[in-house]
Amino acid sequence: MSRRIFIGDIQGCLRELELLLAEVDFREGKDQIHPVGDLVNRGPDSAGCLRLLRDLNAQSVLGNHDLRLLRVWRGLEKLPAKSPLADVFDAPDCDDLLEWLAGQPFLRSFPDVYQIHGGLHPKWRHPQQELAGLDPFASDPRSKFATRVRRCDENGERPQQEVDAPSPPFFPWFRFYDAERHGKRTVVFGHWSELNGVNEPFVRGLDTGCVWGRALTAWIPVEDRLVSVPAAKAYSRF
Repeated sequence: MSRRIFIGDIQGCLRELELLLAEVDFREGKDQIHPVGDLVNRGPDSAGCLRLLRDLNAQSVLGNHDLRLLRVWRGLEKLPAKSPLADVFDAPDCDDLLEWLAGQPFLRSFPDVYQIHGGLHPKWRHPQQELAGLDPFASDPRSKFATRVRRCDENGERPQQEVDAPSPPFFPWFRFYDAERHGKRTVVFGHWSELNGVNEPFVRGLDTGCVWGRALTAWIPVEDRLVSVPAAKAYSRF
């Protein structure tokens, strides 16, 4: 039986990605890898992560760190001094890697799963229609919401500043997710390492803070199983 293996924010942690694939007994050519975005930045080997995922035909979605990398590549933003993303631009296959990354969508929709980086807007009845074909190099409120949301109100308005604890009217976006309206799909997402994962009915949050020294986590829907490997070290600090 082939399996979809959804993986939380990798952020350049190649060693942990390889260990996680071994831990879940990934079978190339049979299983399919589905990262939830933020493949790059902060960790030690962003280029290596992109190369491995490309070579394994991973079906990712774009995260906010991925978008920043692409916009630097296009010349829309500047790369900060001593950025961990520099290794991508130093790679001999840089353009090939970033063309592959730019081809990833903001959302992948399956009969049983929505795969997204940040979250879904409460008012989106058909998220795949809202996000299909959006240009990763262009500013759009829909892609910004999909890649950056943590908290919002029932209308999808986000607070001006993120806070550690929710306060009305702003709550974690998935509190407003109506699974019945969306065909009982489970939303699998990343982006929010402070939660250290979410395992609730119809919601799987997979960012368990690998780059901060915690763990890299996968979810295998056919087994409804979460698998984690510990980070070798904290590669970055808040």
